[in-house]
Amino acid sequence: MTPDQLDALAVRGFQGSAEEIERQWYEQVYRGRGDRMLQLTWRAVLMGSALGGLLAITNVYIGLKAGWGFGVAITACILSYAIWNVLHRVGLVATPMTVLENNCMQSTASAAGYSTGGTLISAFAAYMLINGQTLSLPIMLAWIFFLSVLGVTMAIPMKRQMINVEQLRFPSGIAAAETLRALHSVGDRGRRSARALSWAGLAALIGKLWAEGLVLVSAKLTPLMIGTWITAANQRLLGPAWIGRTVMLSWEPMFIAAGAITGWRVCWSMLLGSVSAWMIFVPMLQGQGVIEGEGYAALVQCRLWGGVACMVTSSLVAFARQWRTVRRAFADLGAMLTGGRRTVGDPVTAIEAPASWFLGGQIVGGLGLAWLGHVSLGMPYWQTVVAVGLSFVLALVACRVTGETDTTPVGAMGKITQLTFGAMSPGHVNVNLMSAAITASAASSSADLLTDLKSGYLLGANPRQQFVAQFAGIFVGTLVSVLAFRLLVPDASALGGDQFPAPAAQTWRAVALALSEGVLALGPVKAWSLLVGAAVGALLAIVPELLPSRRHLFPSPAGLGLAWTFHWYYGVLFFIGGALGRWAERRYPRWSAEFTFPVASGWIAGESLMGVMLVLWQNGPDLLRRLFGA
Repeated sequence: MTPDQLDALAVRGFQGSAEEIERQWYEQVYRGRGDRMLQLTWRAVLMGSALGGLLAITNVYIGLKAGWGFGVAITACILSYAIWNVLHRVGLVATPMTVLENNCMQSTASAAGYSTGGTLISAFAAYMLINGQTLSLPIMLAWIFFLSVLGVTMAIPMKRQMINVEQLRFPSGIAAAETLRALHSVGDRGRRSARALSWAGLAALIGKLWAEGLVLVSAKLTPLMIGTWITAANQRLLGPAWIGRTVMLSWEPMFIAAGAITGWRVCWSMLLGSVSAWMIFVPMLQGQGVIEGEGYAALVQCRLWGGVACMVTSSLVAFARQWRTVRRAFADLGAMLTGGRRTVGDPVTAIEAPASWFLGGQIVGGLGLAWLGHVSLGMPYWQTVVAVGLSFVLALVACRVTGETDTTPVGAMGKITQLTFGAMSPGHVNVNLMSAAITASAASSSADLLTDLKSGYLLGANPRQQFVAQFAGIFVGTLVSVLAFRLLVPDASALGGDQFPAPAAQTWRAVALALSEGVLALGPVKAWSLLVGAAVGALLAIVPELLPSRRHLFPSPAGLGLAWTFHWYYGVLFFIGGALGRWAERRYPRWSAEFTFPVASGWIAGESLMGVMLVLWQNGPDLLRRLFGA
């Protein structure tokens, strides 16, 4: 059997009993016997930590702007391949990385760049909005570290059942494996992808500097900035009222790049949401004298409730409709925890992460979080135990959903915990936020690890070594993501404005306050907005499933709702990106398949990094004093 045939077989899935399936994979795909190929090496871990730390900064930046981060695995693979091959060609390293080393590297990068930052832009930012202050630096570092330990180790008992036996697809894991195969195959595709990502990143760096940063070099250069031209165009074409509603032009191409990889349906839904929110809903309320104040920060307070309700309700309804997946998850729980289908001495057991690692991680993570919750929030220890136990159950479901649909319902999982603690501990907003943070972090980290492990499964990697690589990434990820967040957001005033709208934090804050104060306490406008948004979200989750052939005609509730929580021009930029991506996919399918992701990822990373550098350039000394003075 040829290597291509084996690759296709691994993706399609082996047949037989659990033991037979695992034996077939071990004998036909596994490449770690006899150390025939390097995998877990210091250079892989160090490169993954460096790239993951870099991408963690970009994810915190774009998360504060758009409300979510992007997976970093494929971007890290391309960057690592490019960097290491350059070093090899100039003679600084003896050999290029193997495909399994690069796979370990992307596991480390994923943990550092993605798994550690999600709760910062949501729960921790919401905490700042509610309390007007943040937690101390040591406490924040400890929270993120223990959350990461809990989430990463939580995936251990799920891996063998979901990936080895059931062979769930985890489509992003398949995509990462195919990317690694292409990079390390004979030919120029790897070099073309690397060059595309590098040139896009460089162009984004220059474009961001040209748009916003020339004034920091010299005030005389201000007339030459793209931002100056855009401001002048807005003033001539639009009045102050429209500009105050963020109905204006803007130069932030990273959102065009993000739209290109987000998908057409979500992008046109964002445009619909932006138009309905900022050009219809807000002017109508202003005309009736309901909304007071000007600018994004004032106007968003009445408007975001509908968007929040739409996203929360649709995600919960969609989750409820996946009851078969939930049932399968619980049906497999016993097999996952006991490993009863296998013998202790089989070769696959020897290369899988042992159950003791799972127990150790849950004990360390759980005890650490219990202590932190008690010290920083006054949270009773038993509530942390409930939150951790609930998190395991919900992470189990989230991982299965990810394996079957490639969508991790982090929001729905967090909201279930918020609803639970809203009933169990009413009025305690901070406890509500941080208990949900435990669930969201566990679900996100577990699903991310399993997606990486799916790549390793297809490539024949040693899963125990891959787990060690991912665990190593949380140390750098914790440090970099927390420091980046505190530098960009030194206090609560930095959130909710034009620079950092923080839509994820606004969503979490809104749900926590609604559960704490009750819907009626919000006032009639916010209450009606919430109820109407909930109804729209439920309908958009149900009706397209009843009419599958016309599903593409209905807006995405996530895209529609999210647009109600951020600037008008974000929705427009996402729409442009989605339209360009759709056009390229249809007109130039081969070019699109090869270059869309590298170009878009490079642009997002480049613009985000320059955005962070400009913030530090302008406010660096003051930010550093605040950072270490807290």
